[in-house]
This record gives sequence, C-alpha cells and structure tokens, in this order.
Amino acid sequence: MSKTIAINAGSSSLKWQLYQMPEEKVLAKGLIERIGLKDSISTVKFDGQAASQTLDIADHVQAVKILLDDLLAHHIIEDFSEITGVGHRVVAGGEFFKDSVLIDDEALAKIEELSALAPLHNPANAAGIRAFKNILPDITSVAVFDTAFHTTMPEVAYRYPIATKYYEENQVRKYGAHGTSHYYVSREAAKALGKPVEELKLITAHIGNGISITAVDGGKSVDTSMGFTPLAGPMMGTRSGDIDPAIIPYLIENVADLKDAADVVNVLNKQSGILGIAEVSSDMREVEAGREAGDAKCTLAFDMLINRLQKFIGQYFAVLNGADALVFTAGIGENSVAVREAVVKGLSWFGMELEPEKNVFGAEGDISTPDSKVKVLVIPTDEELVIARDVERLKK
Repeated sequence: MSKTIAINAGSSSLKWQLYQMPEEKVLAKGLIERIGLKDSISTVKFDGQAASQTLDIADHVQAVKILLDDLLAHHIIEDFSEITGVGHRVVAGGEFFKDSVLIDDEALAKIEELSALAPLHNPANAAGIRAFKNILPDITSVAVFDTAFHTTMPEVAYRYPIATKYYEENQVRKYGAHGTSHYYVSREAAKALGKPVEELKLITAHIGNGISITAVDGGKSVDTSMGFTPLAGPMMGTRSGDIDPAIIPYLIENVADLKDAADVVNVLNKQSGILGIAEVSSDMREVEAGREAGDAKCTLAFDMLINRLQKFIGQYFAVLNGADALVFTAGIGENSVAVREAVVKGLSWFGMELEPEKNVFGAEGDISTPDSKVKVLVIPTDEELVIARDVERLKK
C-alpha cells in the first residue's frame, strides 16, 4: 500500500493532494498561497478537518518542507517513507514530451528549456520539482504535461499560417493546455454515455479562470483553443484570449507606459478578459452578481464570455462534423448555471436542449432533455487523480 502526492505548483502557490494508491483514496489535500510574499497561507484538509497557518514562506523549497511537516504533524503520515511517488503538473511539454515521464536531470533541464512556451507556469513547475527532489530524492518523480493530450492534433490543426521556417526553426505552433483535464472528462463522459470513448465525438469545455475548448474524436484531441501559449482562445478570467496581433505594436506606439511587447503580453495575460471588461473582478460569481444588479460592465463581460464560448464550440462542431455531447467542466463550467444555460441557448440549432430541473448548482452528469440530439454533461474534473494514476503507471 503506497501513498502518492500530486503537485500543482504555480508561481506563488502550491496545490497538492495525497492519495492512498492503488485505491485512489484521497487522504489529504492542501494549498499554500503567497509563496515569496509576506503572510503566506498554508491550508491542510483531512478527515473532515481543516488547519491553516499564516507565515512567511520564502520559496518553493520551504513550501514543500512545510507541506511535508504538516503531514507528519497531523498524523496523516507517520514517516516520509510512506510517500513512494510524487507527480508534478507541468504546463508545457512542447513537441518533446508526448506522454508523462519519469523525471531525471535531462527531463528537468528540458522542462526549464521549454519555459518560453509557458513563462508563467513552467519555471514554477520546475521549482516544485527541485524542491521535492531536495527533500525526497529517492521517491519516484513523474512529470505530467498539460500539452501531452494534444500531441494527437493533426498538422492542419496545430500549424499556424506563417512561414514554414518559423515552425521548423523556432517550433512556433499550437500546443494547447489543460490536456489532463480534457483527457479525464472525455473518459468520464464516455462512462456517463455508456459508450467507448473511441466511438464518440465530444466537445469538452474547461471553463475556469483559464478557459480552453477541445474537440475530442475517438478519445483523441484533434483541435483545441489554447495555442502556442495558454493566452489563446476565448476570453478568460484575466487573459484576453484571441485578439488581432496588430493590436500589440499599436499599443506600444500609442500607450506611454507600455514600452515593449513584454509589457503588452503582461496586460493581455493579467489585466484583460473578464477582469478587464467587468473591472470589478475576474471571479465569475462576482460578475454574475453585478450583472443581476444591473451593472453594465459586468453584463458586457458576461455576454462577451458567452459569445466567445459559443464561437469556439461552434467551430468544433464543424471540425468534428457533429458531436455526441458537450461537456462542461472546471470552476465556472461545473458551477455556473447561468453560463451553461446561456451557452446552450445560443447553440440550439445544433439540437442541444437543457432540462431546467437538471441544470442546477451541484449538477453532475447529463443535464439535457431526453430529446436533445447533442447531450450536455457536467463532469467535475480531477487532474490530480490523473497525475496520481500516471505516477503508479510509471513506477519502476
């Protein structure tokens, strides 16, 4: 009986989940926030309890030590030797990593080299990996890549219509992201529909603070909305999504405090999307509350999000030449009744129809009417479980 920990490291955060394997039982989960800042917060949940502490955490190495010490302090484990595997979420695997891999020095160096494709994520992912290796050097370490599921995309989908030399010499192409989530929910959707995933055409909509839509044909990703980086696709919590690239030099030339492309990309990543339009928050719950109160900016942000989601979902009906189901997942997709209702209402031509009594907060499974030609499902994602399973699969 072994214990595996799944790690999702952000630039200033570290989310984790401890499993008893192979039973896949969640023993504990937690989140460490504000790493590198004052008043960092570490929260642990276990056995129906929650414990939180506020302290200054300088870096990911210290965060990992606090995490492991908490496991001992709360008697979730009695000794570090009980943890036999750790799986790390890594956003960008480029064309190099087409599956999860055991982490050695060469793999870690490659993950860091690929940071240009996910500058907000890969450096933090690598920091989390190094931190665990420093403290638990002998356990099985596995990298699970957001991009791996999308390596099945055909060239017609992943190439950009720019000169071939930029692909061949600089690897400029669509890579996608959220692949672990799309993989998981497509398999769970197949179970809900009672058919092998190989026989289904699915459109999976991961709608959280980050948003991506994927066309899944026979269990394989054939197109996805995120691109060379996770900035592409529909508008998101703080990301603009797709825009005319000519806007970038225009802003540099006409806005005094935007000096170069990096400044503009920072705005597009951190100050745009729902936050940029609504101005009150990137949290959809606050935006929906503002919309219900008659706030014009919140209403516009909501309407723009729905518009962009419908456009991408509509594209993938074309890519797949029809679909068996639309799958909602992630924070907004799983919890926002209003977003699901609005998206489906605008796509009724495709034969989708929601059952109002099923489209409620906390809904799971099929929420469409019996006569709906395209089924509409809500499937809670579980990327951490996919990570833990891959650790078990790759253990020596």
